[in-house]
Amino acid sequence: MTSQMTSQSFEPPIPDSPPPGTLAPATPSPWTVRNLIVLIVSGAMALVAANLLTLTGYATLQSLMGWRTRPTDLRDNALFLLALQTVFHALVLGICYLFIAVNHGMPFWATLKWQRPSLRLLWRYLPAGVLLALIVQLAPPLLPDRDDFPLTRLFTSPLAGYAIAAFAILIAPLMEELIFRGILFLFFEHLVGPRFAILGTALLFASLHVPEYWGAWNHVLLILFVGLVFSSARGLTGSLTPSVVLHVAYNAALMAGLYFQTQGFRTIGILGHS
Repeated sequence: MTSQMTSQSFEPPIPDSPPPGTLAPATPSPWTVRNLIVLIVSGAMALVAANLLTLTGYATLQSLMGWRTRPTDLRDNALFLLALQTVFHALVLGICYLFIAVNHGMPFWATLKWQRPSLRLLWRYLPAGVLLALIVQLAPPLLPDRDDFPLTRLFTSPLAGYAIAAFAILIAPLMEELIFRGILFLFFEHLVGPRFAILGTALLFASLHVPEYWGAWNHVLLILFVGLVFSSARGLTGSLTPSVVLHVAYNAALMAGLYFQTQGFRTIGILGHS
């Protein structure tokens, strides 16, 4: 009798099972309007922080490196602007990682629908990106256009040209796709729907490039078309990878064409879109 009671007293309690037909509490969705606003505000703060960090870095290194460019002239310096954008993208990447992986405990790249590109995917989308660049270059003008716009003025030397090309191929495609066809696409898709996600991210993508092509409105129209292609690839495949590959191939084709047109970035006559 005593031994039976003792053995029963050490049995672990059996957890209560949920009543039949009761669903487990749903995990709160991260794709809410509130979270979108928080990320937009965080992105604006990251831009301010990137400016402060880059200016501080330049002021610190100016005397050591013998740089003579005055801080007031840095807004027209291609290398400084590329450093600024790189710092900004690094901060945005950190914010996105904290939002997805840390705050919501989800796998970062899988949540963004990134998949390792297969040879079949590369064989399909790399030529498509090159073809898209050719279409854009050969498209007849539909709106007023000009060859001299803010982006062309950054090609002040071959070194600046190489730096811009490297950024346009190695950094910009991944980061821009991560922001537009990754984070923003997921928000728009969950809040409104896939069609709105395609159109909305394409419009925002074109808006981002308006300052670079200010006054060259045909270029802006074409970059909107390019954004629609990238967003459609994301929406139709359900993966971020095709739009990244398209973007890399597109920018690489444009930079290669510009390189040969300008004799190694020595003369800027016709500039494509980056």
